[in-house]
Amino acid sequence: MKHFIAPSLLAADFSNLKKDVEMINNSEADWFHLDIMDGVFVPNISFGIPVLESIKPLAQKPFDVHLMIVQPERYIEPFKKAGADLFNVHYEASPHLHRTVQSVHAADMKAGVTLNPHTPVSVLEDIIAELDLVLLMSVNPGFGGQKFIKNTFNKVEQLKELVLRKNSRALIQVDGGVDNTNAAELVKKGADVLVAGSYVFKSPNPQDTIKGLKELEF
Repeated sequence: MKHFIAPSLLAADFSNLKKDVEMINNSEADWFHLDIMDGVFVPNISFGIPVLESIKPLAQKPFDVHLMIVQPERYIEPFKKAGADLFNVHYEASPHLHRTVQSVHAADMKAGVTLNPHTPVSVLEDIIAELDLVLLMSVNPGFGGQKFIKNTFNKVEQLKELVLRKNSRALIQVDGGVDNTNAAELVKKGADVLVAGSYVFKSPNPQDTIKGLKELEF
């Protein structure tokens, strides 16, 4: 299966967000990746529901919403109404994970779970079959532009084995420091979705950069 590219709007130009949304629309990207941060679960604050509501009429691709917040289950319906297609919560912030995943599916969204760099893949053993996506953080969450953690390659392989063994439909997503030095290896190891923020939006030609990530050579 061809891998997906999900540019992270965290690195976009918020003084002209419409321009960057239209750039993604016109690119070979597959999804919009939206990082929601509360300054509590992670040491940064990003944006919330009003931004999603403002760009949803402009966007022509699905919204992959990554919630780096405490008690994400409280916001399932509001984010659904704002346009989220995939609702992704952190394992570390969700003590009642199975209930949250059920509620996300009941709201007619796809359910994702994110693991921080220090969290082992094995914690998903009992829920992987219920998930649509697992996001492996390849940097410590909270800020863009960080250096890629190389152990992520091993975690992708471990997660791929778990997905296959449990006959799960879950896609494997990687977020943090993804660029042309590691993207091809991540896909070779089993990644299905690559999130890229700074690498895309700080490049001279973001559409060409997205095209390069989409057309990786092995």
